[in-house]
Amino acid sequence: MLEKLLALPIEQKIGQLFLIGLPDVSLNADTKEFLRDIAPGGVCLFARNIREADQTRKLLDDIREILPVEPILSLDQEGGLVDRLRRIIAPMPAPSSLKTLEEVRVLAELTAETVRILGFNMNFAPVVDVVDEARHKSFNGLYSRAFGNSKAEVVEYATEYLENLQAKGCLGCLKHFPGLGASVVDSHEELPIVYLTREEFFETDLLPYRRLIPTGEVHAIMIAHAGFPRFDLQETDENGKLLPSSLSFNIVTKLLREELKFEGLIITDDLEMGAIVKNYGIGEACKRAITAGVDMLAICASPEAIVEGFKAVSEAVKNGEIAETRIDESLQKIAQVKSLMNEPLPFDAARLQTLSDETVNLSNKSISATEDK
Repeated sequence: MLEKLLALPIEQKIGQLFLIGLPDVSLNADTKEFLRDIAPGGVCLFARNIREADQTRKLLDDIREILPVEPILSLDQEGGLVDRLRRIIAPMPAPSSLKTLEEVRVLAELTAETVRILGFNMNFAPVVDVVDEARHKSFNGLYSRAFGNSKAEVVEYATEYLENLQAKGCLGCLKHFPGLGASVVDSHEELPIVYLTREEFFETDLLPYRRLIPTGEVHAIMIAHAGFPRFDLQETDENGKLLPSSLSFNIVTKLLREELKFEGLIITDDLEMGAIVKNYGIGEACKRAITAGVDMLAICASPEAIVEGFKAVSEAVKNGEIAETRIDESLQKIAQVKSLMNEPLPFDAARLQTLSDETVNLSNKSISATEDK
């Protein structure tokens, strides 16, 4: 896989660094041309793309057929508030509602088989932000999305989820590094500011990463958009503003790569979120993220934004602002992950219905357990 990626023309090498969203439930002529032009390394589907099971499988098969290299085909299928498949199968329970490792295992296995039947090979889960009792009242968009009520439970449940998701053939992705549990705003709207010191981070929010990375099970991590003014690694930009973690060399390279020894794939959260676009243009954000050490740039909605980001990185490589060797470093990480991806399972509508029924059973168990508690 690496030899194939390194042999691509420079434009397609750069395309591999982009993980993009698409506008519709199928590929029209314009979208096909767009995919050929950008040749992204990955595509992420959202609820707007997912209407029916056979339609979703055809969309993913068509994407796979058009692109020159097997793409990462992903979604955010966490359960609860973030459930992209609720039109296809019964709603999956929120991670916070699960009270036993057995329930977590079942959710992971149901998710993996369902998404592989539909044609996906990666799920952007689990969320490993620590949302304990003291943090439950924060309006940061994370309520119910994280496992457990303590850092220990997050580690235990996320480990169980990731191991079983990947044992069933779907890659996972931890998020949102280095931790949004203590934030009080949603990064979809503006830049969250997290007032934690290095000691507090390592004791609580970085604990899931510190425990899971050494297991060898973590192949991908998503970087949050946030500022950490009390953290010694926090940088400021040329205007004196806090540099978002997704664009920070100190957070991405010094902390995640060097200090925590993570050797897998690093992906940004969606660069079209308010935390980024209210402070930087997409092109500038893409260049900063690559320079910081990020491997893949997620731009999940606007085709214009994707083109702007692609052109900005391409021009930066052309004029020497970003070295081609830096692109090749990320291609190595992308190749590592792509070599682990599994083929989709055969499409089976009857099996999807069975999985939907099993999902209802799991949801009923988690509701009963919550009520009993």
